[in-house]
Amino acid sequence: MVKRKKAAKRSSKTGFESFLEMDMQKDISAQEDLELERKLAKKLRVKNGKLGGEDDDVNFLFEGIPSVIGSLGEEGITEADEFSVKSSAKSSLGKKRKKRKLLEQGLEGGTAVGDLNRVETDGEDLALEEAPAKVRSRKKHKKKKELLEQDHEGRMGTEAAVEGLEPVETAATETILEEAPAKATALEGSVKYIAPHLRSRAGNELGEYHQIRRQIRGLLNRLSESNVESIAGEMSTIFHSAGRRVGSQIISEEVLASCSGGPRGNEQYAAVFAAFVAGMACLVGIDFSAKLLASLAKSFEDEYIKEDNLSLRNLTLLLAYLYIFDVFASDLIYDFLIIRSKQLLEIDVSTILTILQCCGMKLRRDDPAAMKDFIQSVQNRVNELKAASGDGESNINNKRMEFMLETICDIKNNKKRTKEETVQHTRINKWLQKLRVEDILIRGLKWSKLLDPNKKGQWWLSGNMTSPTDNAEEVATKIDKEVLEAQKMLQLAASQRMNTDARRAIFCIIMSGEDYLDAFEKLLRLALAGRQDREIMRVLLECCLREKAFNKYYTVLALKLCEHDKNQKFTLQYCLWDHFKELDSMELLRSMHLAKFIAEMLTSFTLSLSVLKTVDLSDSLQLTPRRIMHFRMLFEAIFEKPDKLVWNVFTRIAVAPELETLRNGILFFIREYVASTNQAAAKKFRVAKKALNNLEGVLM
Repeated sequence: MVKRKKAAKRSSKTGFESFLEMDMQKDISAQEDLELERKLAKKLRVKNGKLGGEDDDVNFLFEGIPSVIGSLGEEGITEADEFSVKSSAKSSLGKKRKKRKLLEQGLEGGTAVGDLNRVETDGEDLALEEAPAKVRSRKKHKKKKELLEQDHEGRMGTEAAVEGLEPVETAATETILEEAPAKATALEGSVKYIAPHLRSRAGNELGEYHQIRRQIRGLLNRLSESNVESIAGEMSTIFHSAGRRVGSQIISEEVLASCSGGPRGNEQYAAVFAAFVAGMACLVGIDFSAKLLASLAKSFEDEYIKEDNLSLRNLTLLLAYLYIFDVFASDLIYDFLIIRSKQLLEIDVSTILTILQCCGMKLRRDDPAAMKDFIQSVQNRVNELKAASGDGESNINNKRMEFMLETICDIKNNKKRTKEETVQHTRINKWLQKLRVEDILIRGLKWSKLLDPNKKGQWWLSGNMTSPTDNAEEVATKIDKEVLEAQKMLQLAASQRMNTDARRAIFCIIMSGEDYLDAFEKLLRLALAGRQDREIMRVLLECCLREKAFNKYYTVLALKLCEHDKNQKFTLQYCLWDHFKELDSMELLRSMHLAKFIAEMLTSFTLSLSVLKTVDLSDSLQLTPRRIMHFRMLFEAIFEKPDKLVWNVFTRIAVAPELETLRNGILFFIREYVASTNQAAAKKFRVAKKALNNLEGVLM
C-alpha cells in the first residue's frame, strides 16, 4: 500500500515538468514532419522545390513556399533547429540509458513480467499491466520507433557535419569522414581505367585465376609418391579447363616455387615432383614439360646470380630427376654440365656433384662419348686453375672439388653406384611406363635454347633446334641437302616397290633414322589411319632382308615396336609365316638374313619357338634343301648363345601340351640335320633336349 501511495505521489507533475513535456513533444512532432516531408519529396521526385517529371503547369502554385529540405540543404540550419536537434539527440540517448538500467535491474532482482513491461514516455513511469498480446505489439512498436530515431540521428549528424555544426556522431566517425576524400583520391589515381563493358569480365577473370592457383597449390601441397597418379589426373582436368597457356604458366610457377623453397636436398621430394611433371606431359602434351624446363632454366640462372645454395640444389635435383624419368635426353644435361665446368666456382662444383651423384651412371650409359668430352672439359679447367695459382694447389685444394674429381673418376671407370641405381621408384616407373613416357622424350635441346628469350613456335621439337647464331647460307645449304636426300629416298622407296604413301613414309623414316630410338619416335608420330600400322613391320622386315650384310638395327627396332604395342608382335608372326611359304623360291642371302633375324627375336624373348608351328620339321617330304638350309642356319645361330640362354629359349615351349608335335619335330630336325654335322652344336643339342623334356639341373 505504501509503495502504491508513493507511485501515486510521483505521478503528480509540476508545472516545469509539464512545460518540458510539451517542448519535447514539439521536437518529436517536428522530427516526424521532417521525415514525412523527406519521404514525400522522394516519392514525388521534388528537386529545388519543383516537381519532377513532365511539366503539367502546377509548379507555379508552390512558388514562394519554402521547403524544409531545401532550407536545410542550401541555407543551413538555424540556431533553434540546432538546439532542437541537440536536445532530441540527448533525450534519445538518455532514454536508451534508462531503459538499459531498468532491464538490468529487472533481470537481477527477478522483477515480475508486468513490471518489466514498464514503458517510459516523456519522463513519466506508467505501469501498464496489459495482456501478453498487447505487450508484444507495444514492444514491436517501440523497436520500430527506436530504429526510426537512430536513422534520424544518423542523418542529422551527417548534415551537421556537412554544415560545420557540432556532430552527433563519435570522434571515430569524424576521423572516417575526414579521411574518406583523401583515400578516394589516392584510389582513383592508382586504379587503371577499364571500359564499362569489360569491368565485370576482368574482375571475373582475376578471381577465376586466383581460384585456379589456390586449387593447384592445394593439390601440390598434398603431392606424394602414393597419390601422384590421382593428383596428376585432377591437375590435367584443371589444366584443360583453364586453357593451355594459363594452365602451363600457373602450374609451372607453383611447381618451381614448391621445389625451390622445399626442404634442403630432399631427393625424394624432387623425385615426386619430377614424376608429376612427366605424368602431366604424358596426359596434356609435350609442350607442358618443355615450357616448365624453360622456366626452370630461368629460375636457376636467377638463383645462381643471388648465390642461393639451397634453391640451386633443389632446382638441380629437380632437373636431374626429370632426366631420370625420361622427360628429356642426355644432351641437355651434358650441355649444362659443360657450361658449369667452364668456371668451376664453388657453387658450380656443388651443382656438378649433385647431378653426378643422382644420374652419373645413366649419363655414362646413354652417351659415353659426351661423358668423355665433359671429363676432358673438367680436366682442362682444373689445369687452368693450377697454372693460374702460384703453388699449383691453392685454387683446387678444396674437399668438395676433390670429391667431385673422385666421383668423375669412378663414373669413368664404371665403379660408382649412383643413387638412381640404389633407390628404386617402382610404383612411379610402372605408372610412367603405362602412360608411355618414352613418347614425350625431348631430344636435341640445349641449355642456351631454354634461356633464349626469342623462342618461337614449337621450339622444343628436334626439327626446330636451329641456333640463332647460324649463318643463313649454312641453313639454306642444309635445307637443300635435306631436300636432295628426301628425293633420293623416295626414288629408292619406289625401286623397292613401296607402292603406297604409307609404305613410302615408313620406308623413309626407317632408312633415314639416326638410330633406332629416332626412327621409333618418328614412326609413332606418323599417325597411320586404321590398319596401316601393320605396314610398319612388313616394311621393316623387307628392308632387313634386302641388306647386303645383316644389320641388327632392324632387330632392335622390331623389339622396341613389339614392346610398345602387342599388335606389332602378331603382325610380325604373320609376316614370318608368309616368308616361310616362300623359302623354296627365296634367294640364299635373304634366307640367311631371315634366319638370323628370327634367331635374334627368339633369344631376346620377343618371340618363342611356337612361331615354327606352321612348319612340319619332322616331315622329310616337306623339308626341301632350301628349307633344311634355312632352319639349320636358324638353330646354329641360337646355339651360338650361352647355355643358359639356350635353355630359356627351348624351355618356353616345354610345358604346353598343344606344342608336343612341334617339340618332336624340333628334336628330329636338330638331331638329323644340325648335331650330326656340327660337334659344337651337338653339345648345345643336349641342353636343348633336356630343356624340351623340362628336366631340372641341366646347368652345373
